Amino acid sequence: MSGEKDDRSISLEDYDYELPPELIAQHPPPRRADSRLLVLDRAREELEHRSFRELPGYLREGDILVLNETLVLPGRLRARKESGGKVEVLLLEPVADRRWQVLLKPGKAFAEGRSLALEKDPEIGITCHERRGQTFIVSFSAAESSLDEEEVRLLAQRVGEIPLPPYISREQPGRESPEDAERYQTIYARVPGSAAAPTAGLHLEAEAIEQLEAAGIELLRLTLHIGLDTFKPLSSEALESGRLHGETVEISSATARKLQDARSEKRRVIAVGTTTTRALESFADSGFPAPFRERTHLFIRPPRKFKLVDGLITNFHLPRSSLLMLVSSLAGRERILAAYREAINNGYRFFSYGDAMLIL
Repeated sequence: MSGEKDDRSISLEDYDYELPPELIAQHPPPRRADSRLLVLDRAREELEHRSFRELPGYLREGDILVLNETLVLPGRLRARKESGGKVEVLLLEPVADRRWQVLLKPGKAFAEGRSLALEKDPEIGITCHERRGQTFIVSFSAAESSLDEEEVRLLAQRVGEIPLPPYISREQPGRESPEDAERYQTIYARVPGSAAAPTAGLHLEAEAIEQLEAAGIELLRLTLHIGLDTFKPLSSEALESGRLHGETVEISSATARKLQDARSEKRRVIAVGTTTTRALESFADSGFPAPFRERTHLFIRPPRKFKLVDGLITNFHLPRSSLLMLVSSLAGRERILAAYREAINNGYRFFSYGDAMLIL
């Protein structure tokens, strides 16, 4: 698209926009498919205002729809310092030696060797071993025995809370409501380990999936566990290096071969979400191996020639974010920002629990 900047001149200001706070969705709609759908047709240079229920009408027999089946871990744990002060612990991902990378809030005064105890199970201790930038490396223990990865996951299932994004700022105590345990997961989530939901998939209901499959749309699944980048503002270092923090992608041999076939047969590949897009393009950059398991640092930003993804179902993204750059790579920065202005003028709901966009 004319007027686009190349990656050597990208600045965060190029990806900024004003969003009225009242358009940040604080709750999901009554039903998943009640969301609105803004359709951006790149070939016709048109925008259409639709309901998400109308999605099947924009896909055709033979299309491939790819889903990220990561499951959000209820990894928000409430703990206390030895002094009694409250600390929020957010599990990000396991690392070596039975340790986890976490975010701590507040974390400024936390130091190596300090310990916490879980509020809901004071017998569980959390020890800080190392600080890495804005995150910490900690271990969990019970009766002086450290917990392994699976034991920590089970602990989170028992006492943890769903980690809602910080822009969901409800006033009630605890912020989370009972509906979040269900609605901040896709209906097809299967592989536990994500620190956030792949939110484009939150709109899909079982009825819609059945309708798509009946229409000859093939649904494929992969896994990318969402990590630190979801919570960390985009830095000048990332812009300069062209790399983001890593997230692990897993694509089975069967799915990889079907993607290879779709590419050779020139069938459209539609990604459900930016995480799926990152996974697919990382797979393509690596030469389409089967199976594929890799920790990707891919930063998708203009200019990018997509190797596998032809279309995208996505939510509306934060200003000055890597995800806004990703969708701009597919549709063009000026076109995306114009679409966002149209969405704002028409009262679309933004971010995780908000409305959706289809780019074709």
